[in-house]
Amino acid sequence: MLATLYAKALDAQREHPILGDVWAAEAVARIDYDWAETTITDRTSPSVTTRSLHFDTWARQFLAGHDRAVVLHLGAGLDSRVYRLDPPPGIEWYDVDYPSIIELREQLYPSRPHYHRISASVTDPGWLERIPADRPVLALGEGLTMYLTESDGTALLRHIVDRFPSGELQFDAFSRLGIRSQWLNSVVRRSGSTLRWGIDGPRDIVEAVPGVRLLACVSPFEAASFREVSREYRVMAWVMGRVPALNMMAQYHRYAF
Repeated sequence: MLATLYAKALDAQREHPILGDVWAAEAVARIDYDWAETTITDRTSPSVTTRSLHFDTWARQFLAGHDRAVVLHLGAGLDSRVYRLDPPPGIEWYDVDYPSIIELREQLYPSRPHYHRISASVTDPGWLERIPADRPVLALGEGLTMYLTESDGTALLRHIVDRFPSGELQFDAFSRLGIRSQWLNSVVRRSGSTLRWGIDGPRDIVEAVPGVRLLACVSPFEAASFREVSREYRVMAWVMGRVPALNMMAQYHRYAF
């Protein structure tokens, strides 16, 4: 959580930022922490900011077609997406995360109309009962699925699909190869986290969550947001893209129901 926040703060200080998240920069300035512990640097920050920019774009597309909807920002952490997107009054937005995270969010970010914070684990289905179920829903989980078990993750998606009349699921994932290679990820390694759920492609989701229909599944290297990165990153993408297993080690998923 702190690593991704710091990546966005570093990006915001660039002359030509990718995401331009000024709220992240302000939050980092208010938190007393040795940010070097995250292992994030200005050079590596695009791995975070291009992903966030991609999901901001998909979320904006959904909101443009649904002026009265519910947004479930799952495992919101310290992401300032609700402020970046500034949804219109007809949207009810819910940030969902552990109580300690929500408490920290309340200290760092202001309240706003039609914005709600839910203190709960996303895998506890009880919190969903607090959300009105008479509108379309956007359930967005960035940097979440890989930290869940497969059973918890698929149960969460099924609960959402079963509760709401229609909507979209948007999330990123690591393949099983990505999960097995987690020791290469310095952020995960230094944080002491463990990645669990590997998703090799849309078939894994369509078979596990009845009622969903694939809208898109792309590699980060194929996403429009990746055009914003440096030449160094584009060369890496070209090399990895020549090996299908590496090209799809990380994926961006989008489904309708």
